[in-house]
Amino acid sequence: MNPITQTLLLLSMTLGTVLTMSSSHWIMAWAGLEMNTLAIIPIISKQHHPRATEAATKYFLTQATASAVILLASSMNAWKTGQWNIYQTTSPESIMMLTLALAMKLGLAPLHFWLPEVLQGSTLLTATIISTWQKLAPISILCMIMNNLNQNSLIILGLISALLGGWMGLNQTQTRKIMAFSSIAHMGWIFMALAMNPNLTIIALTTYLMLTTAMFTSLITTSSKTLLDMGTTWPQTPALLSASMLTLMSLGGLPPLTGFMPKWLILKELTTNNLHMMSTMMALSTLPSLFFYLRMSHMTSLTLPPETACTSYKWRFKSNYTPITTPAIMMGSLLLPITPLLMNFC
Repeated sequence: MNPITQTLLLLSMTLGTVLTMSSSHWIMAWAGLEMNTLAIIPIISKQHHPRATEAATKYFLTQATASAVILLASSMNAWKTGQWNIYQTTSPESIMMLTLALAMKLGLAPLHFWLPEVLQGSTLLTATIISTWQKLAPISILCMIMNNLNQNSLIILGLISALLGGWMGLNQTQTRKIMAFSSIAHMGWIFMALAMNPNLTIIALTTYLMLTTAMFTSLITTSSKTLLDMGTTWPQTPALLSASMLTLMSLGGLPPLTGFMPKWLILKELTTNNLHMMSTMMALSTLPSLFFYLRMSHMTSLTLPPETACTSYKWRFKSNYTPITTPAIMMGSLLLPITPLLMNFC
C-alpha cells in the first residue's frame, strides 16, 4: 500500500475514535464510528488475498449493521425525548438496541460470529488494531450512557461472552483465532465490570489493551501464526519467548501477574453486591481460557523444536522486532503491586 494512503487511513481511523470519544451528540458519535470503520477496511484488504477480501467484507457488513441500529436507536430516543445528547438517552427500547449494537461492534457473544474470521483473514498487525484500538470508541459510548443501561442485560452478555470465549478457543490451532476468543472472553469481563463500577471498567480495559498488545507484538516479532510455528521459535528469541509465557499466564489471570488484578477486583465487586453465583461462574469461566494459554506456553517455552535436517529454523529469517514489545510485556506482567492504589481509585 502507498505510504501516503496508509498514513491517511491511520489518521482517519484515529480521528474517528477521538471524535466519538469526545462527542456528546449522537450524530457526531455515529460519524466517528463510520470514519473508524471505513478507514480500517482498506487496511484489512490490502493483502490482495481472497481471505483478506472475505474478512473485510464480513467486517463491513457487521459494523454497518451495528451502526445502522445505533442510528435508529438514537433517532428513536430523539423522537421520544427531544434530545440528541448522548447523556440524555433514557428510552428503554433505545437503550436495549444500543446495548446489542455496541456488543456486536465489540464482538461479544452471541454476536461474536464475525471476530474470529476477520482476525484470521487479517495480518497480525491489523489484528492487533482490531483487537485494541477499535474497541475504544464503542466502550466510550457505553461509558457515556452507563447510568441508563440495564444492569441485568450487561451481566448476561458478560457471562455468556466469558463462557463462550473460553470454550470455543479450546480446539483452535491458529494464534489469531485463539486471540480472538481471548478478546471475546475479556470483553465479557469488561461488560461485567461496566455493570458494577465504571472505574473498574477503565482498569479492566487498560489491562486488556496492555496484555493484548504485548501478546500480538510478540507474535509479530516471531511471525507465529499457528501453534506449530510457536514450537519452532525458541532458537530465534529465547528471552522474548520466556517473557511471552509470562504474558500468556497474565492473560489467563494467574497471580502474581497483572492480569490477575482486574479479575480479582471484579470478583470482589460481584461478591460485595451479593452476586455469589455469578462470581463463581465467572471464576470458573477462566479455566478453559487458562487451558489454551497453558497450551500456547507449553508449545512456546517448554517444547524443543524438531532437530531434523530439513527443518527450516526461524532464526534464518529476518526478525520483525517492534519497539513496543518490551515495555508492553513488562507492564503486562509486573503491575500487580499497584492494586491497593487502584482499589482506592475504585
